Amino acid sequence: MSTVAGFPQGYRIPQPRTSYSAPRGPLGPIIPILVDNRQGPDEYGNYNFNFETGNGISRHEQGTPTGPEGAVVQQGGWSFTFPDGTPARFNFVADGDGFRVESDLLPTPPPLPPHAIAQIEKARQENAAAAAGGRRPQYNAPPAPPRNRYSFR
Repeated sequence: MSTVAGFPQGYRIPQPRTSYSAPRGPLGPIIPILVDNRQGPDEYGNYNFNFETGNGISRHEQGTPTGPEGAVVQQGGWSFTFPDGTPARFNFVADGDGFRVESDLLPTPPPLPPHAIAQIEKARQENAAAAAGGRRPQYNAPPAPPRNRYSFR
């Protein structure tokens, strides 16, 4: 095999591409937008929107500025259908308490066992009694761990 300027015989230098668009694959079906309503934001910052597509996807939201800082309280939701036909619906609220989503599809923690509920109630009562008496609840430090004969302390 002979080489000229470091290239094997028969090698051709590739020509630069004149187009740099992404490769095109087959197009899927065109999904129509059935509803597209948008309002705002108005001069006060209020807004809302709602849209629905031909394949069952929907999304809605509204927002309103509140408080002295004008933080926007938002609420809304979205829905769609999974490929297996299961409907999915989600609703949310975003405000000073955070972002909370509700849906039957979201996991929920198991209920607290009765002993945990009793312990929480006992602590609440102790704190209320201490506050009524003008004193703070006292908590004792845990006992020191036992020292063994191999300890370097």
